[in-house]
Amino acid sequence: MSKRLVAYFSASGRTAGVAEKLAEAAGADIYEIKPQTPYTKEDLNWTNRDSRSSVEMNDPTSRPAIEGSDAKVEEYDVIFLGFPIWWYTAPTIVNTFLENYDWAGKTIILFATSGSSGLEETSQSLAGSCPGAILQEGRMMNDDPSVEALKEWVESLAI
Repeated sequence: MSKRLVAYFSASGRTAGVAEKLAEAAGADIYEIKPQTPYTKEDLNWTNRDSRSSVEMNDPTSRPAIEGSDAKVEEYDVIFLGFPIWWYTAPTIVNTFLENYDWAGKTIILFATSGSSGLEETSQSLAGSCPGAILQEGRMMNDDPSVEALKEWVESLAI
């Protein structure tokens, strides 16, 4: 069996809840990607073009600072990477996280939460930040799946 890590960024707590269940279901360790400066409700106001999240997402080179780089990804074979979908893709803080590590030979399986978007463009937008990784679209977790349902999904991946 592969050694597994669930790494996630959660701005509101929704993705964190799914990540905790997924870690249990996958028999994985868990790591939270924390912004150096936490996001406020105002920062996350996507209807305000001047909000922090809007400014970051309108600049594909934006790399918000993260707190620490101690995920020890070298110890894992499979990394489940979770985040909320912002503007049809992963928040740029996820790129910051990916660019801090060597992903050669690692399998990264994406999972996300969203009000309405899917993972369609996400693999493409993250691929340049994790060269050498085997990047797989995983699944949307909008249905708040149970640990049992997540366990079935993980087992279906043959990892």
